[in-house]
Amino acid sequence: MSHFLGIDVGTSAIKALIVDDRQAVVAEADIPLDIARPRNLWSEQDPESWWQAVQAAVDELRSKASSAFAEIKGIGLSGQMHGAVLLDESERPLRPAILWNDGRSFQEAEELGRQYPDLSRAMGVIPMPGFTAPKLLWLARHEPEIFRAVRKVVLPKDYIRLKLTGACVTEMSDAAGTWWLDEAARDWSDATLAATGLNRSHMPKLVEGSSPSGMLRGELAKAWGLSGAIVVAGGAGDAAAGAVGLGAVEDGSAFISLGTSGQLFVTTRHFKPKPEALVHSFCHAIPDRWFQMAAMLNGASCLAWAAGLLKGNIVELLQQTEEAYRAPSPLLFLPYLAGERTPHNDPHARGVFFGLSPDTRQTDLVQAVLEGVAFSFADAKTCLEQAGTQLSSAGLIGGGSRSRFWAQIFANVLDIPLIRYQGSDKGPAFGAARLARLAATGEAPETICTPPAVLERIAPEPRSVELYAPRIEAFRRLYRALKPEFSQALSGN
Repeated sequence: MSHFLGIDVGTSAIKALIVDDRQAVVAEADIPLDIARPRNLWSEQDPESWWQAVQAAVDELRSKASSAFAEIKGIGLSGQMHGAVLLDESERPLRPAILWNDGRSFQEAEELGRQYPDLSRAMGVIPMPGFTAPKLLWLARHEPEIFRAVRKVVLPKDYIRLKLTGACVTEMSDAAGTWWLDEAARDWSDATLAATGLNRSHMPKLVEGSSPSGMLRGELAKAWGLSGAIVVAGGAGDAAAGAVGLGAVEDGSAFISLGTSGQLFVTTRHFKPKPEALVHSFCHAIPDRWFQMAAMLNGASCLAWAAGLLKGNIVELLQQTEEAYRAPSPLLFLPYLAGERTPHNDPHARGVFFGLSPDTRQTDLVQAVLEGVAFSFADAKTCLEQAGTQLSSAGLIGGGSRSRFWAQIFANVLDIPLIRYQGSDKGPAFGAARLARLAATGEAPETICTPPAVLERIAPEPRSVELYAPRIEAFRRLYRALKPEFSQALSGN
C-alpha cells in the first residue's frame, strides 16, 4: 500500500499527517510554533524553527505509524502565504521571516498601488501590506544591507522544500500571493519585480501544485527510513490546499476556512480579477483553475485569544456560551487584533469590545467574539458579491469548523447553508497529501480531489437571520466610527 505525507507550515503550528491510498488519515502530528512581535505591526518567525518542528512532526508520525510511514511515496507541502523568507548566496536566512500578518510595509503598499495602478489587475488584487512585494520595498529602505545580500526570496513552505530537496521552487497558488505573479499567464511579472528592485534571478522556479518539484534528498530518506524515489509535490498556499482537501476544484465550489486567519474562497475556471472590491483573484494549486477569495487576518485565533484572556478552556467556554445563548449579543466585538485585509485594507485596525456593562458575563464576551468574526465574513461575502460572485452555500473547514454552535452562528449571519464535512479540521495538510499523490501517480485531479463525506448541512434560521441583520450594520458603523482613532493610536498622536 502507498502512503502520502502532507505537511502544513502554519502560523501557530506545523501540522503533518499520513494518508493511505484510500484517502484515510492514518496518523497526525501537531507541533506548536511561536510568533515574535518585536515592534508594533511586526510579526516574525525564525525559518529554522519551522524545520525543527517538521523534523519533530516526522519523528512523531514515525512513532505513531512506523509501517505506514515507511511506505510513503510522496510528500506535499502547504503553508502560510505571503511570508518573506530572505536567503543569502548560501541559501541561509538573512533575518527572521516577515509574516502574512505583518503590517509594517503599509506605506510601501500604498506607494506601489499609487505608482503602478495598472498592475493590480494582472496581479489579481491591489498591493497590501501583508503581501511579499511591499515587504521587500520596506527592506530596501530600512535594512538596505540585508536587501543587498538577498539572492532568493522564498515563501514559508518553500523553505521547507529547500530543506527536503535542495531545490528552490514554488508553485502557482503561493506565488499568487506575492504580488509578483501574473495570474493569467501563471508566470513571474517582470514589471512588478522591477518595481521592487528585483528580477527573475531572485525568484524560485515555478511549477504547478500537483506536479513534482523535486525528490527527497537521499540522506534524509535514509535517516527517515524511506526507500526508493520520494517525490515532493509543488503543493499549495494554505487557502488553495484547503480547497484541494475539500474537493473545491470545480467552478463555483465555495468554502469558508476558519483557521488562525479566515478566508471565503470560490473556485473559478477563469481568471476573474476585481481588485477594486479588495477581492483576491489568484491561481489555484491545480492547472487551469483560479479562485476568488476574501481574506481576513483574524479567524479562530480571536477565540484562542479570548480563551487565553479569560483563562478558560475553549471547548468548555463554547459549551457554556451555547447554553447561555438566547439571541444576538448586545455587545459588539471588532475582531481586528492583527489589522484587517478584506474589506478594509487597514493594518492599523485593532480589536474592540463595545457595549460592556456591570452585567456583562464571561459568556457574553465569548459570544461577541464568535459573532464578530462571523460579521467580518458578512463583509467578505458582500465583497465577493460586488465582484460578481453569488454564494448559495459554502463548506466550512479549519479548526473553527469543529464547533457546531459557531457554524450555526455563521449560517445565520451569512444567510446561507453551511456544510460541515468529516475530517474538515484536517484542512491544508490533507490537501497537501492529495497533491503529493497527484505528483507521484499522475492521476487526474478530479478523480482524487473529491469532497469528503458530509457531516451535516446547517441551514440558516429565519428568525435569527432577521435579528442579526441590524447587528451586522451596527458592527460596520462601529468600525467606520473608530477607523480614524486606530491610525491615530498607532502613530502615537
